[in-house]
Amino acid sequence: MKAKLVSLLLGLVMLAMPAATFGQMAFGMPSSNVLAATTVSENKAIQQKLKELGYYKGSVDGVYGQGTRSAVISFQKANGLTADGIVGPKTAQALGITLNSDEVAQSGSDLYLLAKCVYSEARGEPYEGQVAVAAVVLNRVESPEFPNTIAEVIYQPWAFTAVHDGQINLEPNETAYSAAKDAMNGWDPTYGCLYYYNPATATSKWIFSRTTVVTIGKHVFAI
Repeated sequence: MKAKLVSLLLGLVMLAMPAATFGQMAFGMPSSNVLAATTVSENKAIQQKLKELGYYKGSVDGVYGQGTRSAVISFQKANGLTADGIVGPKTAQALGITLNSDEVAQSGSDLYLLAKCVYSEARGEPYEGQVAVAAVVLNRVESPEFPNTIAEVIYQPWAFTAVHDGQINLEPNETAYSAAKDAMNGWDPTYGCLYYYNPATATSKWIFSRTTVVTIGKHVFAI
């Protein structure tokens, strides 16, 4: 009886969840409010400190990727902190780093996730086409028709093939990082598009009804 009650309560909770939140859970992605919110310069300071302490072996590049996150978690475990991979006030204090909350910048985690999307969705496309894919994600963030964070846009159920088939978990290369950075810095080869598709593989009749703006490589970008 108790087991049935727990199952019933769990089912009610799942039904009450927004679709994007359920999608994040289904694909093992934390919701956007647990992504690290440090700036590039702060990430470099974190990486440098972790390297000095022996927790981090990667490059001091300001990108809050999986290597940095793992190093943060190891440091947190060793120092009795909550091991969530987030450099909040307590972790920053333990590292001897001051976070500048007034500096406005995209978080390293956003860049990492956007680069993963670019790599998994468009790694065979020309560089401009990879920037274009990143730009579509950012355009959706700005559009009232879509969620308002990079994580929620990418992990919105059925929005991206790479999320559905698991390719989003591939590690991005430097080209994907560069394309994501260029898009974050304002380059939009799509001129504001919210959709893209490969006409040779697309199966949705609806997507063909969208107004085409530009074709780059194998992808058609539309509004």
